[in-house]
Amino acid sequence: MFRRVACVLAVVLMVVGSARGAETAAERETRMAWWNEARFALFVHWGPVCLKGTEIGWSRGGERRGTGGTGEVPLAVYDNLYKEFNPTKFDAKEWVSVAKAAGMKYLVFTTKHHDGFCEFDSKLTDYKVTNSPFKRDVVKELADACHEAGMKLGFYYSPPDWHHADYRTERHAKYLEYFHGQLRELCTNYGQVDILWFDGLGGSPKDWDAQKLVAMIRELQPKIIINNRVGLAEDHDTPEQEIGKFQYGRPWESCITICNQWAWKPNDGMKSLQQCIGTLVRCAGGDGNLLFNVGPMPTGEIEPRQVTRLKEMGQWLAKYGESIYGTRGGPWRPGNWGVSTRKGDLVYVHVLNWGGKAVKLPAMPKKIVSSRLMSGGAVQVKQDDEGVTIDVAEGDRQPIDTVVELKLDGSAMDITPISGPASLSTGKKATASNVFQNQSQHAAGKAVDGDSDTRWATDAGTSAAWLEVDLRNEVAFNRVVIDEALEQRVQQFELQYKDGEAWKTILNGTTIGANWEREFEPVTARVVRLNILKATEGPTIWEFAVYPAKK
Repeated sequence: MFRRVACVLAVVLMVVGSARGAETAAERETRMAWWNEARFALFVHWGPVCLKGTEIGWSRGGERRGTGGTGEVPLAVYDNLYKEFNPTKFDAKEWVSVAKAAGMKYLVFTTKHHDGFCEFDSKLTDYKVTNSPFKRDVVKELADACHEAGMKLGFYYSPPDWHHADYRTERHAKYLEYFHGQLRELCTNYGQVDILWFDGLGGSPKDWDAQKLVAMIRELQPKIIINNRVGLAEDHDTPEQEIGKFQYGRPWESCITICNQWAWKPNDGMKSLQQCIGTLVRCAGGDGNLLFNVGPMPTGEIEPRQVTRLKEMGQWLAKYGESIYGTRGGPWRPGNWGVSTRKGDLVYVHVLNWGGKAVKLPAMPKKIVSSRLMSGGAVQVKQDDEGVTIDVAEGDRQPIDTVVELKLDGSAMDITPISGPASLSTGKKATASNVFQNQSQHAAGKAVDGDSDTRWATDAGTSAAWLEVDLRNEVAFNRVVIDEALEQRVQQFELQYKDGEAWKTILNGTTIGANWEREFEPVTARVVRLNILKATEGPTIWEFAVYPAKK
């Protein structure tokens, strides 16, 4: 995989267009239908690098032409790992079985990463799995297992190749012959291929001769779905290691790891079941898919604890899958409270954060005729001109996701996505007294970016801190919502506004927790501050939202 900066480059350099030719909107909708309904899939990053337990591709030493930097494993060591690669416990059918048990609908496998090693029996190189002690064509066995099980099959392929002598040199045209030739092999020798997942490191169409390449692929595999990482927009977007934004106009798929590293690493931190389900649900609620990655071990087996987690997700989907598969995001846009999905005349409200109270959603244009708590128990739903209030007794609330089914008096599919009042603080300039290790991913702005999966964090041991937001103009506000991350670290705080050079307190409190909300008498100010006076451990906040007073 590539780093987030490369994702940005891919978007900047991407050509708006496609090599799809004269395909009509209806034909495209038919071709994409199964993918849009699938919602959940398995990503697999695997290669000889698992013998070292370091990151695939990126840990390779030597020159990275076109990218810069170098990895920690010496070139002579990395490029010869395949000579020791003998995963005798690899069982393609078992991998597919795990994916199916997880409730996944397609599988994408790394046929070649940036390190150039091929997991298939390419006739164009000797740097391949069939020249390892293992000698078997992994891609063929996996393709056969997917076809036999009815699992949709995808091939990841990296256009960059730091191993190939011609890549990004004066002989780059020779590399393109090799690159296109390997794609012809993959699209010819392995039966039906449903997905091609490029990882182009932001290259332009010219870098890859992309129009010609994609035209060839679509001729060989007319039903194929291609992502946006070969310099062309093609079929869908690919946010990496983050949940995509709510987006109806164009399909998207978040690629996210179950652990921290894409390839296998001993004792790598693994996401909890709550994190895994929350990620899947938030992807579906944003109208996107989740491509969830595992990194098999040197033996060829998926790590048992990862298998257990995936099967736990499958058990959850066996009960609640109808609220995920075949749905569209909405009608309510995602919020700190959770997300909604819809299908026909049904809306599924996924409450991920209760914040100790009922969930209040903006008004919707259709009448709710019945409601059901999918886990069993009673749900109270009140609908009026002000909005929709949903409440479930604490004993019936689920620790991961409380799913409420709402039946409407008409189709939910023609409702324009509904937003609540916009937070005045979202997207505004934020500063803080402390940022965890000065890391940009934990900067003050992460608490006001409208993304409930990013957070402002402070250094361990921080017992007091402040978060300040400039609203740009003097504006009246009377409500605040604060979503604290992790456990309740905040023990004493105050909400303040700046009056001239002085800070004045609007309200104060002790603990915050998830989705904490308060209303107060309207205040008119430009600068507002969360002043944390006491915390047990470095405080961290998902979102700090200030809402306008009603006129």
